[in-house]
Amino acid sequence: MQDLLFDFISKYISLTDDEKNAILSLDIFRSVKKGTILLKEGQKSKDSYFVLQGCIRTYYVVDSEEKTTAFYTEMDALTPPCVISKTPSEYYISCVEDTILTVSNSDMEVEVNSKFPKFDAMCKILSEELLAKQRIDFDAFKTSSPEQRYMNLIEKRPDLIQRVPQYQLASYLGIKPESLSRLRARITQKK
Repeated sequence: MQDLLFDFISKYISLTDDEKNAILSLDIFRSVKKGTILLKEGQKSKDSYFVLQGCIRTYYVVDSEEKTTAFYTEMDALTPPCVISKTPSEYYISCVEDTILTVSNSDMEVEVNSKFPKFDAMCKILSEELLAKQRIDFDAFKTSSPEQRYMNLIEKRPDLIQRVPQYQLASYLGIKPESLSRLRARITQKK
């Protein structure tokens, strides 16, 4: 587990043995079973997540129906907005698969960043990359048809097609599961 994290970090900064040991001393690695809810609507949290292996999703419950807003897979980070705003969460986070992740909180981050300032610089770069990616994804979603969204998903995140239940994929694309089945059939016929 730790090697996955250290390999990811090494893309941004080099780590000394002291820095690696400081990370390991935080006890941030968690193995979580499929179906586990990490955060519930109305719950307060200080936890941020980094997926090393597996898949988690965020979703709202609107009129008793789940509305999936995102999937996070290997090397994706998630800090729920409620962590920043210090308010109850407006959505759920759950594990789509058995998942290995790191769980940290702002107190840990402040401690590590004060001891090792280069982590702060790395976090800033990661935050900027994440913000840009989310903006691009949001714009693409808002300006495309369900078929274009599905084709974009096949192109950019094909692994989700096999990893995620169809009803969750349909919700993520903003359509009903039956519509996704028809869309897949149409696309298959075109080929």
